[in-house]
Amino acid sequence: MKLHEYQAKRVFADAGIPTPDSRLASTVEEVMDAVDEIGYPAAIKAQVHVGGRGKAGGIKIATSEAEAREAAESILGMDLKGYTVEEVLVEAGVDFENELYVGITMDRGEGEPVAMVSTEGGVDIESVAEETPGKIAREHIDPAFGLHSYQARKVVFEAGIPRDVAMDVASILGTLYDLYESKDASEIEINPVMVTSDREVVAADAVMNIDEDALFRQPELAEMEDEAAGDELEAKANEYGFDYVRLSGNVGIIGNGAGLVMTTLDLVDYYGGEPANFLDIGGGAKAERVTNALDMVFSDENVDSVVFNIFGGITRGDEVAKGINEALEQFDEIPKPVVVRLAGTNAAEGMEILNEDLVQVEGTLEDAVQRAVENAQEVTQ
Repeated sequence: MKLHEYQAKRVFADAGIPTPDSRLASTVEEVMDAVDEIGYPAAIKAQVHVGGRGKAGGIKIATSEAEAREAAESILGMDLKGYTVEEVLVEAGVDFENELYVGITMDRGEGEPVAMVSTEGGVDIESVAEETPGKIAREHIDPAFGLHSYQARKVVFEAGIPRDVAMDVASILGTLYDLYESKDASEIEINPVMVTSDREVVAADAVMNIDEDALFRQPELAEMEDEAAGDELEAKANEYGFDYVRLSGNVGIIGNGAGLVMTTLDLVDYYGGEPANFLDIGGGAKAERVTNALDMVFSDENVDSVVFNIFGGITRGDEVAKGINEALEQFDEIPKPVVVRLAGTNAAEGMEILNEDLVQVEGTLEDAVQRAVENAQEVTQ
């Protein structure tokens, strides 16, 4: 579960991390009242669960009443990467000299949490990790003992944080780990931590994602979940009981197993396409579940083609094929080309059953993905 920036900042502030003065607003007039109280300059920031808000026009700095009104009118109600902006955070501007990055996440390769610190704050940390990985200092944490204070100091100094603020940054890092552990977070970060002209450190942003399986232990955080502010397709996925993540491409992907779906995503990228989603419909592929999955993918305006990667295990391939046929027959018109690949128990029988007037059938996953990518490319050419 993702917290909005304003929610995460409340958690951070309660834990003692300095944050700017801010107000939440849902109308233009509320924004104007907030900036009157906070003063100028002020940042007006869309509260949606996406990254890159600034580049997409979801964050604006206002230095006057006219700029504040213009920013509020342009951001409230805008479509930001598939999300409608219903609320904004109005926040006091920070006179900063440096921007730093501080975060805790799980290193699945090492099987331990890892603390990360960088002087390259304020930018996409994933790009920094890919292009200049040496600019991110890392320190793995034994969860049995937690983050020792010497480890926090070590990673901060290794990152090259200026000495006059290094201890304050180390203190923030320690607090973040305490929250990561006590709040069952899966990821927690501040990007950027701003160093002011008075050499104070302030959390100018806040990211906090909670392990959904642990929400029963976090009732206060569970109450913060805002389904209305989420993606409509993700809301549908929750309703249908699917694992779903919306991506930025145009090749829709449906599979029955996380590993199968991830493999399909990788192959779409390998063959020059861009995945539109991760959609795992779980065990079996009965007509109702297939219909629900197709309803979701067909509803995504970004999708130009669809690929099914289904493995017949407990549910046999012929049953899967019947489910796909029944699902597609419910549509008066197939809005986007659908490619199907079956494998596993009774896959050959299933391939024979599939109605090729409704779907395109391929014998291998590679062929199915290539054909789906080609279908999508034909639409965009």
